[in-house]
Amino acid sequence: MKNNVAASKKALILGAGIGGLTTALFLQKQGWDIAIYEKKQELSEFGAGIVLAANAMHVLKKLDVADKVKQAGARVGKADIRAWQGRAITSVPVDLQADKYQTYSYLIHRAKLQAILAHELGAHVTLHMNKKLNVIVQDETGVTLKFEDGSEDSGHLLIGSDGIHSQSVALLFGHQPLRYSGFHALRGITTFADQRYPREIGGGFEAWGKGKRFGFSQIGENQVYWFAAVNSAPGAKILLNKDHALQQFKGWFQPIEAVIQSTAEASILFHDIYDRVPLQSWSKGRVTLLGDAAHPMLPNLGQGGAQAMEDASVLADCLSQVEVSRLENLEAALAAYERTRMPRAHRVVQQSRRMSRVVQMSNPIGLMLRNKVLGIMPVKVQISQLDWLLGHRV
Repeated sequence: MKNNVAASKKALILGAGIGGLTTALFLQKQGWDIAIYEKKQELSEFGAGIVLAANAMHVLKKLDVADKVKQAGARVGKADIRAWQGRAITSVPVDLQADKYQTYSYLIHRAKLQAILAHELGAHVTLHMNKKLNVIVQDETGVTLKFEDGSEDSGHLLIGSDGIHSQSVALLFGHQPLRYSGFHALRGITTFADQRYPREIGGGFEAWGKGKRFGFSQIGENQVYWFAAVNSAPGAKILLNKDHALQQFKGWFQPIEAVIQSTAEASILFHDIYDRVPLQSWSKGRVTLLGDAAHPMLPNLGQGGAQAMEDASVLADCLSQVEVSRLENLEAALAAYERTRMPRAHRVVQQSRRMSRVVQMSNPIGLMLRNKVLGIMPVKVQISQLDWLLGHRV
């Protein structure tokens, strides 16, 4: 293996999603040679939107791409929470948050965000598609990946950023069972106009009912992103199609049914939603984990992508002064990365799961009390409750 590792610092990244690309951009600033390996045949994200709150926009600003993201997406200028019949429950104080954190949150199509990040990759980064990992081999001098097609590559460091179904996790720590959320999700993107939520302002609403909710928001270029979460048993034998989505929200206030109806059935995504009990370690030797591979979380706080970006920034900082050819130095850097990131990432995992009990509530008395409490909650309390999350700066 020693002869296969180049003299300059070389990182292997498994996964070309948001976490993997962000990591590559930080490491290329430090002069690393980088090889990214993606199992998909083409560079593409699911046809869904992603919210980038203030903590995520801060990381993107460090990479000098925040302005490009703002241009391609849409700011969240309005965020209402309503009962399923349309009655107002509360509104998120987005303007006050923007003043406090010096930025609005933004929504953008995942594929557009991925394209913006990929465009910034420099000459010292190679991107390999359709690569399915079989084996990880490492020793004192380096780490080698062996792929299903017979190819292999070596470097000083492997970063497993290959998502919730991570092969790097399985090879490092064995099979890690996923934990069901209690609901399945439906997501879609369509062209739709509603005068209550004009694209010039941006944002949208969430509607909460008994064991289900629906969200609608602008993502730029005359498109809106919508999602729904419906309580169900894991692996329930449900025909997941457009008719199912319409049936779940029949009679809910407009524009909910109209938005679903306007969406091409082929572009509607259906998934059971999972997270995982947090791992006690993300690293082994010359290998570490990042993003959903390290800490998959439920989408209730909209932080999956943001936490992967924070991981990338902290990991790059920990690696910035490391002599990576010395295993003990590298292991110390990865230990520092874990000490910095694990408490926060695990807190987001836990809070996202707790939030499920609030937003997916089905008890009628609980629903009434929840809505009443939210309706009278002072704005200062709303802001302070999420300050630990949105105000964080890596």
